[in-house]
Amino acid sequence: MQKITNSKLKWVERVSYLMDEKFRLPGTNFRFGIDPLINLIPVVGDLSGFAVSSMLVLSMAKHGVSRKVLILMCLNIVLDSTIGAIPIIGQIFDFIYKSNSRNIKLLKEHYEEGKHQGKGKDVIFWIIAILMLSFLIFAYLLWMLMSWIIDTI
Repeated sequence: MQKITNSKLKWVERVSYLMDEKFRLPGTNFRFGIDPLINLIPVVGDLSGFAVSSMLVLSMAKHGVSRKVLILMCLNIVLDSTIGAIPIIGQIFDFIYKSNSRNIKLLKEHYEEGKHQGKGKDVIFWIIAILMLSFLIFAYLLWMLMSWIIDTI
């Protein structure tokens, strides 16, 4: 098992901390970073958060993480960016879902505990299965809506 050097991991940890956990809501343990604040700016905020998160993943890809970790990290970023782009709901989601912190946890589990080894074919299978099921449910609901509209006309 290859270990990442501390200086490289520390750099990624610092950026992740800044993006997701730098500030604390007074009187609580709730932490947030600049990512949800930047995401309050439509489009530009979402794109900048996605770019920083992607840069962190690319940096780790250059330092030998397994493909499974990369897939899981990208899944975190895509989920954060996709739901985060939805007005109002996305703003709230950005304060709660901290993809960069989750990715740091994945890195630590990978390097320090030897978890998430392999090519990630099982993860890809489940992603495709969930997407197909979601599509079928959406198509069914759309069919039901169209049937209802046609029946009321």
